[in-house]
Parts: sequence; C-alpha cells; structure tokens
Amino acid sequence: MCGVIGIWSNGPVFRDLYQGLLAIQHRGQDAAGIITYDGRFHTKKGNGLVRDIFTAEHAERLRGPIGIGHTRYPTIGGGRGEDAQPFQLNAPFGIIMAHNGNVVNYAELKRILCEKHHRLLNSDNDLEAILNVFAQEIEAQNLRTVRPANVFKAVEGVFKKVAGSYSVVAYIADHGLLAFRDPFGIKPLSWGVRRDGIIPSYAMASESVSLNLMNFGEVKDVPPGAAIFIDRNRKVHLGQIARRPRHSPCLFEWVYFARPDSMIDGVNVYRCRVNLGRLLAGEIRKENLPIDVVVPVPDSARDAAIEIARELDLKYREALVKNRYIGRTFIMPSESARKTSVSLKLNPIADEFKSKNVLLVDDSIVRGNTSRAIVEMVRECGAKHVYVAVYSPPLRNPCVYGIDMQTRTEFVARNRDAEAVAKRIGADKVIYQTLDNLKKAVRMENPVLRNFCGACFDGKYVTGDVTEEMLRKIEEERKHIQHEQLELNI
Repeated sequence: MCGVIGIWSNGPVFRDLYQGLLAIQHRGQDAAGIITYDGRFHTKKGNGLVRDIFTAEHAERLRGPIGIGHTRYPTIGGGRGEDAQPFQLNAPFGIIMAHNGNVVNYAELKRILCEKHHRLLNSDNDLEAILNVFAQEIEAQNLRTVRPANVFKAVEGVFKKVAGSYSVVAYIADHGLLAFRDPFGIKPLSWGVRRDGIIPSYAMASESVSLNLMNFGEVKDVPPGAAIFIDRNRKVHLGQIARRPRHSPCLFEWVYFARPDSMIDGVNVYRCRVNLGRLLAGEIRKENLPIDVVVPVPDSARDAAIEIARELDLKYREALVKNRYIGRTFIMPSESARKTSVSLKLNPIADEFKSKNVLLVDDSIVRGNTSRAIVEMVRECGAKHVYVAVYSPPLRNPCVYGIDMQTRTEFVARNRDAEAVAKRIGADKVIYQTLDNLKKAVRMENPVLRNFCGACFDGKYVTGDVTEEMLRKIEEERKHIQHEQLELNI
C-alpha cells in the first residue's frame, strides 16, 4: 500500500504535491519523495512523514510546473532509504515514475533486464523493474519524439512482461505525463482536471480525496488495463491497452486502507463501511447476545460501529480514546512489549465498560495480538462480557499485490474458526463478516463491479500466476526482514 500523485500544473507544482501527499499520508508513513521538472529534474526523498521530510527550502528548490510524488509503505523488500520513490532514468529522454502495488515476478525481471538488456537494478524496489521495462519498450522503438501511440505501445509491453498489481504515474521529459493501471485494476488510481488557465491543469492520484483537496474536479477512475497520457500540448489521450481487462479491485481498500471521504472505483468508501455495519448487524442479531454497548476500535471501525448500534437499537460509545501522536510500532519482541504498545495508543474510559456486556467493533484481526491486548484492557475495566464484531471476513492468506501482511502461519484465523479465534484473543465471542456480504456492501454502491481481489480472505489470487514457490519465497523474505528489525530493536 502506497500513495502516488502526478501533476501538470499552470504554476509551481511543489505546494500541490505536498498538499496532495498529506491527504494520502495514511497510505504510507515510512518514506516519501517528490521529483519536479522545469527543464531538469529536481529530487527530494527521505524516510519518515511528509511533514518532516520537506521544508521551506525544498519548496524553493523543487521548481517547475510538473512533478510526481509518492508516500511509501514498504512491502517485501523496498525498506531501505534508497528505495524511496519516485525513481528516475536519464535515458531515453528522461523518465520519472512512481507506483502503488507489488510486482510478483520482480526477481525474474531483474535477471532478464540484467542479462539481456544490461540494465543494473540498484535497489530492492519493484518499481525499478517497471521503470526499466517501460524505458526499454520506448527505446526499442528508436524514436526521435514520443507520441501517444508510442507510449501506449510501451505500456502494452509492460502489461505483457510485468505480473502483479501496479498503478503507475510517470513523466517523460518534454513529452508528457502518464498514468496507467494493470489489467486487473487491483490498486486504485484516479485523475482529474483543474480549469485554472487557458489550458487546464491535470493530476493523477491514488485516491480521489487527494484530487479534491487540490481543487481538481471532473474526477474519474483510470480504467483497468488502460493508460492516460497528457501530451506536451496538454491534450488528453486515453488508451485501452488490455483487450480483455478483468477488473478485480482490492476489497481491503474499502475495509481499511482508503480514507472514508474517497471514491474508489465509483464506490463511496464511507457509505460502503456503513453498509458493512448494516450487514454485520444482521449476523450479530442471529447470535442473540445480551449486548449493552457498542464500542469501535478507533478509527476505521467507527462508521460501521455506529450503523451496527443503530440497526440493533443499542447504545454507542466512544470508550476507547486513541493517541494520534504515537507513530508506527515496530515488531515487539515480547507479549509485555506488545501490551505496552497498545496501552500507549489506546486508553479506555473505564466507566463505560464497568459491569457491561460490550461489543467491540474492529475492521479486521490479523495476528490477534492487538485484539487480545484490547480485550484484556476492557476486561480490566470491569466488563462482564466482551464480544468482538469484525466487519471483514477472517484474514487467512498473505497478499502478494502490495500489502505487507503476515506469513500464513501468523494469521490467527488461518486454521481456526470464529470460536477458536475468540478463545485465542480472550473474547467471549467473535462474529465475522461474510465474504459475500463484503462484496454485497461494495456492489450496493456500484452494481457494475462484479469481480474483486479477496485473496487475503479466500486464497484466490486473481492474476492467476501466483505459485506456491512465490508464496514460500515471500514468507522467507518476510521472516528475514522481521529478524533484522528485531535485531535493530534489541
């Protein structure tokens, strides 16, 4: 999960890029970068939050009306400072690029690019493979100038060679701004127009909220398997590259990742989460539990929890208070450390739990460590019973498309039913959303959507090219990264 932005503006672009990245900071807090263009490329990248990386000095140095920005959430690999996006190539023409997603055949592409085309990939970031494949496809056409047809042909070459998920923004120096989305459209990508001059400004971003906050309107989704190219005269060209795209957007975007004020593939995220609450309320009603109060685990569960309380005619209370100034928690070496981490982030209002039957609502349960700590915290406040309602289905499988989820053995629900999960986290009962209801909640907002990527729930990888060997390699890489992080913490 990352956030990307590309802008061609009628004035200096840095402030728009900065504001746009802040709007999608939730998509990645590990690193960020901006490259602008005014006849030459100007670059600033670093680890940390957007607000900490860029200063007034950078606002002056990152000149030009064109630029690309990125905020990074590292998946397997791509955790070092030099792996921060965007990336840049000097030839052909000069290309900058950023993406959101994950390339599943990265190792193979890296080998082919080295052995066949003598291209050295100097990072662990899979974007470098996409960028070099695209550059090679442009170079192979032996061009003096780049036209839309040449760009679309190069994107077609990327689609043929690059497997996995990727929503990409790029700029070819003095030729045009580009956005394209893999043939499955797994990761979101929108584009919009700002009519602030004789020729409009254009922008592409991972979420519509970023475009809205930069005052770009007429917002549309980039179709799966398609490319949008803004040429040197800022004329818009749309190319449907993949002949038979199978649109399969990631269900977890609506569950957790996207901001509630975004539109993802024609679906209002907030209304989708309200739908999820309404449908989950139906599952909870079947259990006939003596619930006194509904409490969300902040923040993403709030919309669904309010609807659950309304549907079941129960009291709703914001009884877990989140400290918004605690940064990302690294892997904790002990149970006591994990519990301390939770207590730093969440503080209970004890009187709201005392002597009550509590329904906690959360978006998902992954390893179960955080859920166990929260349940224990609520019990210590004097709750009689603690039930947990989860508005997504059980997570049982790793994601290979851009979410750094656990290895298969780490998922608490991997080989457990809801009753066993409840026992594991110390709850009296766990009620999960069904996968059918999750899909239904999305389709209630956009009936056109028929297919989805729900591999983390059902193990069905939509691209059809994920092998057991790939999954095993990802698990090995993740364990290696966890070991390195543990050593650093010690």
